[in-house]
Amino acid sequence: MRLLVLGGTWFVGHAIVTAAIDAGWEVTTFNRGTSDPFLEAVRSIRGDRTRPEDLTGLAAAGPWDAVVDTSGYVPSNTLAVARALAPVAARYVFMSTVSVYRDWPVKPLSERSEVLYCPPDAGPDYGTDTEDGPTRYGYQKAGCEAAAVAAFGADRTTILRPGVVLGPREYVGRLPWWLRRVAAGGEVLAPGSSDRTIQPVDVRDLATFALRTITDKSSGAFNVCAPVGSATFGELLAHCAHSTRADASFTWVPDDFLLGQGVRQWSELPLWRTFDGVWRVDTAAAQAAGLRTRPLALTVRDTWRWLVDSGEVSNHDRAAEIGISREQEARVLAAWRRSGERPS
Repeated sequence: MRLLVLGGTWFVGHAIVTAAIDAGWEVTTFNRGTSDPFLEAVRSIRGDRTRPEDLTGLAAAGPWDAVVDTSGYVPSNTLAVARALAPVAARYVFMSTVSVYRDWPVKPLSERSEVLYCPPDAGPDYGTDTEDGPTRYGYQKAGCEAAAVAAFGADRTTILRPGVVLGPREYVGRLPWWLRRVAAGGEVLAPGSSDRTIQPVDVRDLATFALRTITDKSSGAFNVCAPVGSATFGELLAHCAHSTRADASFTWVPDDFLLGQGVRQWSELPLWRTFDGVWRVDTAAAQAAGLRTRPLALTVRDTWRWLVDSGEVSNHDRAAEIGISREQEARVLAAWRRSGERPS
């Protein structure tokens, strides 16, 4: 198989390139070269996806059996990229997000849920951010989905909608933050209930599934998450403690109390969000199409090993938004003890 990966050096793209090389595929990457270069086994083409002349040069380097687009964020640009590649690639796999659903994160979701409307030629300013509702990011990704289908046709397009993606090389820093905090030991503020179910997907399982859709020529949209109920938040933190061999204890503080203390969901305590739909994303279609997900314990273990071996400290913009300060954590824990309440 001849594969073109748009992006290919960061988190999801890196995992897809690695999986394709392991499968014996011929891999080409297209990016600006601002991240670390990849393996010698990869044919690397330097270019900017926003420059028409670079797209013309890229198309001339084809053909490919498939394109995986991990770097499309603006519909009009995705439309231009997909149109340039449609004559020289058999299939287009677009990496989207569950944020394209109008009701995420409030309500449970399936592929039949309503998707935000965004035209395929929309510019970067289309869409608005709504508190606890649709975001410009979601609108833009929905428009990118429409752009891919407009250029390649529904039969030649696969849309992957992952929820939370974890694993080695995660630059957003959600799991790395928890691992580092637990590794530091002591009393750890744990959000909500230990039995709250979560369904993050390992980046390597997402990558394997992306390649599976190519070999099987699976068209359409797929939610890509671990099955509902496959893990709990308590298990996540227990795996962090086990992997780091930390002397940590967990104090579970109810949602309402944390909200009353002004703790920000999703950012200050990563992966904590109180809405029903966050961790109730139906993945039956992806499972039927071949998605297989590894135990969360392996994702946690391997991410910690990567952190230790690489000494990685992400400088990505989003990573700076992650995590509660130790001072605020101590204040919340002290307030919780003073309240005399106990988890229900």
